[in-house]
Amino acid sequence: MVCPGRALHILWRLLCWAAVVCGEGLAQEPFAIHSIRTDGDLTLGGLFPVHARGPKGTPCGDLKKEKGIHRLEAMLYALDQINSDPDLLTNITLGARILDTCSKDIYALEQSLTFVQTHIQKDTSDVRCTNGEPPIFVKPERIVGVIGASSSSVSIMVAKILRLFKIPQISYASTAPELSDNSSYAFFSRVVPPDSYQAQAMVDIVKALGWNYVSTLASEGSYGESGVEAFMQVSREAGGICIAQSLKISMESRRVDYDKVIRRLLDSPGVRGVIIFASEDDIRQVLAAAKRANQAGHFIWIGSDSWGSKTSPVKQQGEVAEGAVTILPKRASVEGFDTYFTSRTLENNRRNVWFAEFWEENFDCQVTRTGSRKDTAKKCTGEERIGSHSQYQQEGKVQFVIDAVYAMAHALQNMHKNLCPGYIGICPAMDPVSGEDLLRYVRNIHFNGSAGNPVMFNDKGDPPGRYDIFQYQLIANNTWDYRLIGQWTEQLYLNVENMRWPGGNRELPASVCSLPCTAGERKKMVKGVSCCWHCELCDGYQYQRDEFSCSMCSYDKRPNVNRTGCTHIPIVKLEWHSPWAIIPVFLAMLGIIATIFVIATFIRFNDTPIVRATGRELSYVLLTGIFLCYIITFLMIAKPNTGICSFRRIFLGLGMCISYAALLTKTNRIFRIFEQGKKAVTAPRLISPTSQLAITSSLISVQLLGVFIWFGVDPPNTIVDYDEQKTSNPELARGVLKCDITDLQIICSLGYSILLMVTCTVYAIKTRGVPENFNEAKPIGFTMYTTCIVWLAFIPIFFGTAKSAEKMYIQTTTLTISMNLSASVALGMLYMPKVYIIIFHPEQNVQKRKRSFKAVVTAATMSSRLSHKASDRPNGEAKTELCENVDPNSPAAKKKYVSYNDLVI
Repeated sequence: MVCPGRALHILWRLLCWAAVVCGEGLAQEPFAIHSIRTDGDLTLGGLFPVHARGPKGTPCGDLKKEKGIHRLEAMLYALDQINSDPDLLTNITLGARILDTCSKDIYALEQSLTFVQTHIQKDTSDVRCTNGEPPIFVKPERIVGVIGASSSSVSIMVAKILRLFKIPQISYASTAPELSDNSSYAFFSRVVPPDSYQAQAMVDIVKALGWNYVSTLASEGSYGESGVEAFMQVSREAGGICIAQSLKISMESRRVDYDKVIRRLLDSPGVRGVIIFASEDDIRQVLAAAKRANQAGHFIWIGSDSWGSKTSPVKQQGEVAEGAVTILPKRASVEGFDTYFTSRTLENNRRNVWFAEFWEENFDCQVTRTGSRKDTAKKCTGEERIGSHSQYQQEGKVQFVIDAVYAMAHALQNMHKNLCPGYIGICPAMDPVSGEDLLRYVRNIHFNGSAGNPVMFNDKGDPPGRYDIFQYQLIANNTWDYRLIGQWTEQLYLNVENMRWPGGNRELPASVCSLPCTAGERKKMVKGVSCCWHCELCDGYQYQRDEFSCSMCSYDKRPNVNRTGCTHIPIVKLEWHSPWAIIPVFLAMLGIIATIFVIATFIRFNDTPIVRATGRELSYVLLTGIFLCYIITFLMIAKPNTGICSFRRIFLGLGMCISYAALLTKTNRIFRIFEQGKKAVTAPRLISPTSQLAITSSLISVQLLGVFIWFGVDPPNTIVDYDEQKTSNPELARGVLKCDITDLQIICSLGYSILLMVTCTVYAIKTRGVPENFNEAKPIGFTMYTTCIVWLAFIPIFFGTAKSAEKMYIQTTTLTISMNLSASVALGMLYMPKVYIIIFHPEQNVQKRKRSFKAVVTAATMSSRLSHKASDRPNGEAKTELCENVDPNSPAAKKKYVSYNDLVI
């Protein structure tokens, strides 16, 4: 922008451009002192930063040897090559008017007014010399196109003026994205790609490094600010990259300001990547500030083409710049220019008005006493040679300067062919050259440039984007250099394996707001910052459905190890080798062996008095029930299937039902016999073996009827219970394969047997006064008391573990052990004494004299009446009056009481 005061000043200068000389005088142009002028049929303007920005109050500062003189000489070299080329602009010579911008936009604007002098129509009819004669005007050369400028800020300022006068402009170094706007900069073109391409390349680099959180740093002015703005715009469109801080370096920054920049960058500790669009001076000062802050190796700089592969920004600061990734438009060294430039001397290069100053700077000597090097007494001899007596390396933008000049020459060539076919020299159609027509030809040129790359422009005046990517690496002890690691031509090609990071580390450094969430963690975004988040674990039975959410696994599944999906919960059952199964199985096997042994013994001695006295029929029924009580253990542990589940339902309560039905029938028979004996001497009804079997069968049939109804209402099947062992830790979760039998159904199935057991216990209590061993009344009583204790212990254990993770094991083991104990108590108390006598004391297993029912009942009744005098007898037992007349020395005579074991009632 030009301020109003400056605009008025410019307009005033425009009115005074023409120098008037009366008589024989010559006109002098006000800007000729700071310009190079070479004659030609067509003249190209040139804008170069020959000098740096001067201190306050002074427009120009120190000479720029590379950016200024090298580039300026590149334009002169290109003009020499074109003018000597017989196939390019034949019989037409290109001249030049080259100005120094002093790296300052306002000064450059003032200088560029020289280019538009001949485009202004001036009314001189009223102008007279002092002698009254009309003045003689010296007509300046007409500028057909301008090469330059270097910095974007200067190009922006100059392009606005050149657009007003329709003068095409081709820049060799300006990359600001806003210069692509045809509405404001219609006559501007460039041979270097705009920063929008560069910004895209830098975004691709950041993504390739796995970064999502970076800071930006820009020099104040069009180049820096536009470059950062382009980067931010491209990163927003690409997504996945956030800006932690966007800092700007002012033009008047001091050392303390650069230190402040570093401190502000350190305010974001997780951010190591810094995108920097800055001038060489600012880059050098920022690196120095990082060095002062002892932050060598902390920041990874991503530098724009202003950094490129230059040595000046990193001089003596290698440890701070190490690892920096820089970008530079793809270029190549022009060998012809090296030959040309190294052959320049004070004698053969007088057309360059700044060459003597360059000579003094380059060789540290004085050409004249008034030269720029007043701090040395060394005189320049003129025999010094560039490259031999001083270091020389071709400046990076030389190729683009040459291409810009050739682009203008090719456009003029094509224009001449179309407007002046067959005409030698400049035809009237090209005198003057139309800026609009020339622009059209400029935008349509296509040729191979000095480096072999095609030179062309799109409708915005921009060339294709082609960049080389470098990294500043440590190559030896305290020696650093740039290494080519990739390129960008519409897409990124980056050799990550060749990259080296501070400290020789090969692992990619991180520059992120938040570290990536591990598998099984979801992102909880920080409000307003898309690259920052907190990681939350998908806990319990949740799995990571996507990057931002967790979901519950289905009922029969649990999350896998990394919680990225669900797997089926393992299905378990009670295994035979489990300690929970080994103990019940061991007890059951012992019980089965013992039961089979008792049954075999009874069958073997089926007709002996003891076997007959026990009531053989009911004994076999009882032993069958005991056997089934042991068998149920194997059914409860076997792998569930429909058959096993059916047998479980049938035999779960059947064994106990058979056992207690037989015992209840026995105790009921004894009770009725003695109750009847108190009233009459006639035998009660239904005490025969057949009747007893019928009663027992009817009691058992109730259990079977209930089971069959259960089958009809709820057919047996297997289920997998995932709730039983669904622990808080999914890794421990198990599905339990079991029969579709609930705890309540188990109790109901056993309920009828328990009812028989309780009833039998009641009868056992009522017949407790029956003489000892009378049809097993007292052993039955003891059996029932013990059994009740077992089942009273079973109920709290069974229901108390209903919510335990070991429920299946505890309940199954408790149930089977309780049934084994019940069967073992009955087997041990009712049959083991008899088996012992049968096997080891067969002499006691003999037939006694049969007595009538009346005699037996009378004896039993008398025995009952005497039972209250137990305290008068040894051991508190009543002696009876019904002893047999036997030999006192016989075993029978030695017994205190009458034995009824041999009686069949």
